[in-house]
Amino acid sequence: LLLLCHAEEEAVIVSGLKNTDVFVGESATFTCELSHPGVKNVQWWLDGSPLHNNFLTEISEQDGMIHTLTLNDVACHDSGTVTFRAGSLISSAKLLVKGILLLE
Repeated sequence: LLLLCHAEEEAVIVSGLKNTDVFVGESATFTCELSHPGVKNVQWWLDGSPLHNNFLTEISEQDGMIHTLTLNDVACHDSGTVTFRAGSLISSAKLLVKGILLLE
């Protein structure tokens, strides 16, 4: 058992989430790159609530290492902290959704 543990290197976050500002109705994309695939228990959160793949929330992964979250058609209340967790690894960034002022 010990041999197995040492043979498998711990994955690390190569590039973490970046703070993102978007306008209402736009989409916001967050990407986190891991050093290698196969990390278990991958989960995205927005302000402490787990996110699930649906038409507004697109969760994808490329080569098991590049994890992407796209929030479509964002509203002001979507502003908050986006967190990516993979096993014991965590990366967070702020999402700021800006309203559009209509000057009459």
